Amino acid sequence: MTVTAAAGGPPDTREAAIVVRDLSKTFGDFVAVDHLSFEVTPGRITGFLGPNGAGKTTTLRMLLGLVRPSGGTGLIDGVTYAELPRPLETVGAALEATNFHPGRSGRDHLRVLAATHGIPDSRVDELLALVGIPAAARKRAGGYSMGMRQRLGLAAALLGDPHVLILDEPANGLDPEGIRWLRGFLRHLASEGKTILISSHLLTEVEQTVDDVVIIANGQLVRQGTIDELHGETTALVRTSNSRGLIDALRAAGLEAGDEPAQGPGAVRVVTGDLVRVGDIALGAGVPVHELRVLRTDLERLYFQLTESPENRNRNLTDGALPAGPPTGAPPPPSPGPGSDAPEGSDR
Repeated sequence: MTVTAAAGGPPDTREAAIVVRDLSKTFGDFVAVDHLSFEVTPGRITGFLGPNGAGKTTTLRMLLGLVRPSGGTGLIDGVTYAELPRPLETVGAALEATNFHPGRSGRDHLRVLAATHGIPDSRVDELLALVGIPAAARKRAGGYSMGMRQRLGLAAALLGDPHVLILDEPANGLDPEGIRWLRGFLRHLASEGKTILISSHLLTEVEQTVDDVVIIANGQLVRQGTIDELHGETTALVRTSNSRGLIDALRAAGLEAGDEPAQGPGAVRVVTGDLVRVGDIALGAGVPVHELRVLRTDLERLYFQLTESPENRNRNLTDGALPAGPPTGAPPPPSPGPGSDAPEGSDR
């Protein structure tokens, strides 16, 4: 399936490596994913966003064959995960940073995984160095910090040198230096043509990392597009002591302009990214300019505008009340295994 380029750009003839079509999942009366469709393009990083309970983790688990869909399809390279002949060499995934045997060293954890696909131990050592934990390779994983677990999970996802990566909250537990490292590392992998899909709650970090965004709420697609498309029209903010005179001059020059009270007194919003032109118009009109900058709708503001609108609020919460837990003294429910139909955690 050919992916359409952003408006104004050349057509993108690459095939989408991940195609989700009308994907749905229900657990009894609970609808976790509701006819969801989107695509993920090679050579780009796609952020998969949504509030808790939106259906992100369930969607990723259906893509990886860990949960059976109630309807629709989730395809990787045109087939389901179960149909991939050598899945570790096609798609690498890190859905949680706790799936390690606590008594096994990080290196041994990777060696066991590598052996299942005939991957040599040299690849294990290469990846431990690549993700920055060679010194901890022989330490038991039970003693790893969350950040070290995240790096080990990323190394496991890369064992087969797959061209598709699916990562759930990969920056959790990383310090600022680790987050900066992860950003550069993912950007490098994308530059090699790999397809990267990451879910995250760190909106500011996502904005600096991803190329495309898929936002869902209540299991449904709310918005999909490039970062630039989601920011909307490029606008400039001008601060002046003569806003009326500036607005008149800008409009006379054919630009759309008006007061921007949310930015404080004397703020004018003009629809253009050409700051030089705005400055020249102000100079020609004899209007003083105290501030001139590009004004963008940041991803965090857009995200909350979309997900907190009445139609997209979490329909499974009533008056903010949490669902009742099991009776006191009741045993915990069993952990769902591969192919289970049980919901996974709070992020269904």
